[in-house]
Amino acid sequence: MDQKRLVQTIAILTCLFLSGPANGDDVKNFLNWAPTPPMGWNSWDCYGTAITEAQTKANANYMAENLAKHGWLYIVVDIQWYEPDAVGWDYRPGAKLEMDGNGRLLPAVNRFPSAAGAGGFKSLAQYVHARGLKFGVHILRGIPRQAVAANSPILGTSVHAMDIADTSSTCRWNSDMYGVDMSKPGGQEYYDSIFAQFAEWGIDFVKVDDLSRPYHQAEIAAIRRAIDKCGRPIVFSTSPGATSLDHAADIAAHANMWRISDDFWDKWSLLKAQFQRCADWAPFNGGGHYPDADMLPLGVIRASRHSHTHFTKDEQYTLMTLWSICRSPLIFGGDLPQTDPFTLSLLTNDEVLAVDQHSRGGRQLFRDNDLLAWTAKADDSSDRYLAVFNARDETDVQPAAVSVMLKDIGFDGPCKVRDLWKRQDVGVFTQKFEPSIAPHGAGLYRVSLEK
Repeated sequence: MDQKRLVQTIAILTCLFLSGPANGDDVKNFLNWAPTPPMGWNSWDCYGTAITEAQTKANANYMAENLAKHGWLYIVVDIQWYEPDAVGWDYRPGAKLEMDGNGRLLPAVNRFPSAAGAGGFKSLAQYVHARGLKFGVHILRGIPRQAVAANSPILGTSVHAMDIADTSSTCRWNSDMYGVDMSKPGGQEYYDSIFAQFAEWGIDFVKVDDLSRPYHQAEIAAIRRAIDKCGRPIVFSTSPGATSLDHAADIAAHANMWRISDDFWDKWSLLKAQFQRCADWAPFNGGGHYPDADMLPLGVIRASRHSHTHFTKDEQYTLMTLWSICRSPLIFGGDLPQTDPFTLSLLTNDEVLAVDQHSRGGRQLFRDNDLLAWTAKADDSSDRYLAVFNARDETDVQPAAVSVMLKDIGFDGPCKVRDLWKRQDVGVFTQKFEPSIAPHGAGLYRVSLEK
């Protein structure tokens, strides 16, 4: 381990020790709840704020039948599941939200009928669990403004919503919530009550929005404590981004995954920008805590508009290759029941997915005139993974050779190279490997010493 990575690891471990989860050794290891980068599906790219129970079940069914055997596990309902009249990808100021008497959000019954009778997401979570999958939801930081207006009592305390709300702390793009003043009695208890309810419902994953910019350390720590108290392992994801590198050690000690950018959509300029972010965050990637390059906007996204991803096939290979070599969580955003054969081939290539799930030490090897190479170690041998990219903007030029010296990835002698996307051996090489890569394209290889 080099000195820089050692210093960063010590910083993360120090934050873990000082922030200490609440219930001792069994929850101190919350990192064990995500031993590999989480893989799953999230409703946002496809349905925006308007996801329904029927759509959630359809995507769960597809995942169980086609993707679970490849490691895909989580079904996550994104924002506004508590708003009966939510439409599209916009937010309505002052929208009426479903809420219980203690200021806790409830699923809108017109969209999630199994939530009737204050059942919450318990029935839907059971449906997902019965298919061998795990279920997650999205929430915004804070307490509903609606609860503050009603001055709802905070469960298990003598205080009310007005006592804990920080009305000066608001989300810039959604008006549903006020921040929680964690210096006030009842603030921690409010977050405890939310996660106790989630545990009762059987929630396995929570994506919490409006935490990262600005960085709300007190509420991040409160959420960590609340999860640790609830008695259920719940993977904690923060959103959106970009999380500042200044807070890298702290977020790695509190969350299982955290966003490194704003929302990522199917546009080449956004994909190209992720190369630098992934390189900057690579030292903080480790067992149970992962920088999150955001969802995979592939297949049919924006379902109400019947819109297929704007990424070319080469760009889709680049996306999946970069996310895999840097070990980002893999959260698919398309409508799974409409998955086409090419998209399915991206999601079910086990040799590629193994790079994301079981490599270590991924790092950028070089970037020269927008030709890039990354390398990582294979978990199960002395082999190395090698990813190469042609990120040049000129889309009409010929493919470019990306030359990698084999000694730079740890080999001295003839090496056997396997193309993971093509699932075939390429040949034996000495000194250097120089694949030809299409503009906006990528290659992903496994390199081993020839015996």
